[in-house]
Amino acid sequence: TNIGSILASVNPYKPIPGLYSMDAIDLYKQHRLGELPPHIFATANECYCCLWKRHDSQCVLISGESGAGKTESTKLLLKFLSAMSQTSLGASVSEKSTHVEEAILES
Repeated sequence: TNIGSILASVNPYKPIPGLYSMDAIDLYKQHRLGELPPHIFATANECYCCLWKRHDSQCVLISGESGAGKTESTKLLLKFLSAMSQTSLGASVSEKSTHVEEAILES
């Protein structure tokens, strides 16, 4: 659920098909925070928009207990931001990312 720009999420401890797919990235990049159901991509998109459209620095705090999914959440944020950076360079979201982006995502 969202509480303003804060996303409170629960780790389901199992994959949910399509939840973090490229189609989900395409959907959330077209909408502002609050227009679609709460999602980590909505939070990432808000950060991206504020960074480039309003030139505001951004910070994302990911908190939780051990095993809560903090590392996976970070990877998902980076996946979204990587896809958005590819789009801003004129590449389609489905195209493969560069070696630098792959290294960052894998780290």
